[in-house]
Amino acid sequence: MPTQQTAPVPGITGSLADGSMVDVELSADADGIHRVRAVTPFSPDVPHPADWLDLRDHLLLPPAAEPHAHLDKALSWPELSPPSGDLNAAIASWRAGSVSLDEQSFRTRALRATSSMLRNGITAVRTHADVLSHDDPLRAVRVLTEVREHLRGLMDIQVAVLASPLTPTAHIEAALDAGVDLVGGAPHIADDPLAELTRLLDLAEARGIGADLHVDEFLDGDHLTIEAFADRVAEWPDDRIRTAGHCCRLDTLAAADLQRVARALARARVSVVALPVTNLYLQGRSGPSAGRRGITPIDVLRDHGVRVAGGADNIRDPFNPVGRADPLETAALLITAAHQNPDTATDLVTSDARAVLGLEPAGPVVGARADLVAIRGADLTEVIATAPADRVVIVNGTAVARTESTTWTAFPSFPVPSPAGASPAGMSSAAASPLGLSPVGMER
Repeated sequence: MPTQQTAPVPGITGSLADGSMVDVELSADADGIHRVRAVTPFSPDVPHPADWLDLRDHLLLPPAAEPHAHLDKALSWPELSPPSGDLNAAIASWRAGSVSLDEQSFRTRALRATSSMLRNGITAVRTHADVLSHDDPLRAVRVLTEVREHLRGLMDIQVAVLASPLTPTAHIEAALDAGVDLVGGAPHIADDPLAELTRLLDLAEARGIGADLHVDEFLDGDHLTIEAFADRVAEWPDDRIRTAGHCCRLDTLAAADLQRVARALARARVSVVALPVTNLYLQGRSGPSAGRRGITPIDVLRDHGVRVAGGADNIRDPFNPVGRADPLETAALLITAAHQNPDTATDLVTSDARAVLGLEPAGPVVGARADLVAIRGADLTEVIATAPADRVVIVNGTAVARTESTTWTAFPSFPVPSPAGASPAGMSSAAASPLGLSPVGMER
């Protein structure tokens, strides 16, 4: 087993997404933040310090960020055993089942989920926290703000209060007093969506904080809240977060209407988060748009200058029975279900996702923060397709997670010419199987 890193490393050797093998030199700035000092072509003749990370069989990428999570719901599927269904069924199942979940359940599941995220390369998360509709409505808020502080310095966590239209305003204000970072909610499910949107944005403006809303998470309907959202926040300060998650209805808008909305979002600097995993599960089950999958139109939005990120949303809860807290799962679905190329899909879950969270650039680029993920693989397509477990996660210049896997496969040797006395494929006689099989695919 490798020695666990407890201090920043001076540098890393690995391959960039373009295939070039490089040395990435790290150093601390005046504030003690480790940054990339230099990226130079790798030379086997250049000596490295003993604590240099040699990851020549790994791809070096920016760290992933999860721009839309529900850590309070995460991993609750086994406890709640919900039926399959659409968004309304999932909401009903969660509201009924969450009554039985105590504070320790929220804490245990959130920590399990963030642990999985970190070892998979996610170093920043924005999570929504429900204001629950029964006794002790703020217990999810308390737990997630506690987890945020517990993981500070290891993972950047932002908490958005998730208010339903039935949530009393006093409860939302109490959540803000408890230390959540952003106002959130789902205006489109209210009887009066525009009134609910106004209520939530009034609260954000009164506190001088940003908003991350679930927006138009449906395919068939006669109303849109996203344009009103854009109009309301257009004059907000540039650095105040304004994010719209889901935006499924955009996928079924007429082309002219979609172009108009995209222009409004760009003018207002509203970021959009596409959530393929959950929306593939929940959307398109019935109605006039049955068969449509509800992924917001990424290309049109990006073409108009809208900042877009990709997220996973739910992890094995009533809204999605699968999900593995892995940005490569999201990237793969962005390729196959949203027709993104591998480079763009990777950007959507790494650099673009960090930008949506308002975080500075990170990764193997000179001047960037020395946070990155190294994943075993030869190229970007292979890494996304196979999602290797073998990863090293660097936060502020320090390796904080490392996973190594071992695979042994018995496979018939292919007869190839070999020097006299040598076993097939250059294997030693001791390594050859008595059954004529050879162990291949050995990985550490």
